[in-house]
Amino acid sequence: MGTVVPLRVDESLRRPPSRRTVLLISSAGGVAGACLIALAYTGPEVTRPGLSALLACWVTLPYIVAGLIAWRRRPESRLGVLMVTAGFATFINFLIWSSNDLLYTFGVAAQFLPPVLFLHVFLAFPSGRLEPGLDRAVVIAAYCAAALTVPVVALGADDPRDVLAAADAPAIANVLQVAQLSLVSALSLAGIALLIWRRRRTGRPLRASLGLLVDSFSLGLLMIAGLLLAGLFGWTGVQGPLRLGTFAVIGAAPIVFLAVLLQARLGRASAAQLLVDLGVNPGPAELQDAVARALRDPSARLVYKVAEYDSYADVDGRQTDLQLRPGRSITPVTRDGVPVAMVLHDSGLDDDPQLLSSVAAATGMAIQNAQLQVELRARLEELRGSRIRILQAEQSERRRLERDLHDGAQRRLVALSLELGRLGYQLADDPGLRARVDAASSEVAATLAELRDLAHGLHPAAVSDHGLAVALESLATHATVPVQVIGAPKVRLPEPVELAAFYLVCEGLTNVAKHACASSAVVELNREPATLVVEITDDGRGGATTEHGAGLRGLADRVEALGGRLQVWSPLGQGTRVRAEIPCGQ
Repeated sequence: MGTVVPLRVDESLRRPPSRRTVLLISSAGGVAGACLIALAYTGPEVTRPGLSALLACWVTLPYIVAGLIAWRRRPESRLGVLMVTAGFATFINFLIWSSNDLLYTFGVAAQFLPPVLFLHVFLAFPSGRLEPGLDRAVVIAAYCAAALTVPVVALGADDPRDVLAAADAPAIANVLQVAQLSLVSALSLAGIALLIWRRRRTGRPLRASLGLLVDSFSLGLLMIAGLLLAGLFGWTGVQGPLRLGTFAVIGAAPIVFLAVLLQARLGRASAAQLLVDLGVNPGPAELQDAVARALRDPSARLVYKVAEYDSYADVDGRQTDLQLRPGRSITPVTRDGVPVAMVLHDSGLDDDPQLLSSVAAATGMAIQNAQLQVELRARLEELRGSRIRILQAEQSERRRLERDLHDGAQRRLVALSLELGRLGYQLADDPGLRARVDAASSEVAATLAELRDLAHGLHPAAVSDHGLAVALESLATHATVPVQVIGAPKVRLPEPVELAAFYLVCEGLTNVAKHACASSAVVELNREPATLVVEITDDGRGGATTEHGAGLRGLADRVEALGGRLQVWSPLGQGTRVRAEIPCGQ
């Protein structure tokens, strides 16, 4: 995992606003609310003053209030300042209700600033800082589009109340207005796409509250884009309902944001109860579930430091890579100043370091028993992995020896047999020498057969080349007692599974021939969804066991190394039944 270098931030930016600043902003917000009500009731073109005043306050005051709370609680984030700015910019926009032409013109000039600020707020959540790349490009382009209002006002759009017109070019002003509407609409839709992409790239569910908040952001941008497009294409019939819906959704977003802040506060309270809820010596899974509940993050995972292997393991003991995906963060858990675990969680929680530190501290106090269990499971996983690696190394060595025997000794013996055959033909006139040569030829042939059997036992080439079904039929054909093969799989299975099944049947039939005194045997295979079941039964004298002798014990080790199990039933006088269950995937 790479080293994270913290950014140096001016400490003045981390300080919460002073009480005087909060009082001034709160007072200004109260004055803005009173002015909105007054403008609604005195504006010459406001037809429903009560509803208009309510909607204006709904999209203005919640941003100021929520922004102040966020600024005080999390001063290191710029989101609070952005929200306060968006609230006051929205107030300026409502100056279009004023009967004063100058104030009206200022309101017109600021009409595209609120939607752009909302876009900025939504994309900058939760840190208040835009991610480099598309986020910054979209927001910068949106501010540039909003700035087109200045030349529109200066060029003298077809508006008699425009007191800041410096030229009389309404045609050009109208073209700029259309371009402005198109750009801001398109950029709002781009903002929705960025929010959706940001949510999907994490690859896991967001915390429920954050998911609701991001959904409200996306819906707000969609409503803004719809309202702007209605103005662009002149859809007068839907502008009224769209405006009401847009105001309702935009005003609800800071309310949901405050709910998220409240949930974080409740989360810190639940962190204080974490030890009480866990009781004494919680297990790894219990501790992880408790941490996820305390963080209110269902995706939270707890991984434990395994000092013996200098790595981290999950609750099941499996080694875990700490390399983070987008949208994920790590919080260390320490005990007596030593890192003992890591909490992998939603990066949205980085905005609440107090909650993370509280949960990490409580986890560090309760982690000892869970850590011991995980270390034991990690050792078992490592042992199982080492057994698999040993089997793989053994099989590779068997394959190499089989190849060396085939390419070396067997070829030389075949050449020697051919040479002896030619020599015997040349000695046809000397019966004594011919008999000796023929005897030597027979010995070479016997040695070659034994060598082939040995090479076949080292690595069954028939399994690798033709599959398990063909190899088992070959075994049955060469067995010393009649053998029936039932259910041999026609499709190829993973080679370790096929080899384990082949060696099992080979050893089973060898035992039948050497020890069972049986008259027949049955080999039955059954492919279940993720398991290959192999059974060898005979009608011999029984008494076989995995505890004595290396044959069945070695097969049990091979099967168990693959995650399976081997069972033997062999009552005296009633034959033997060997059953293996070998995982083989889907």
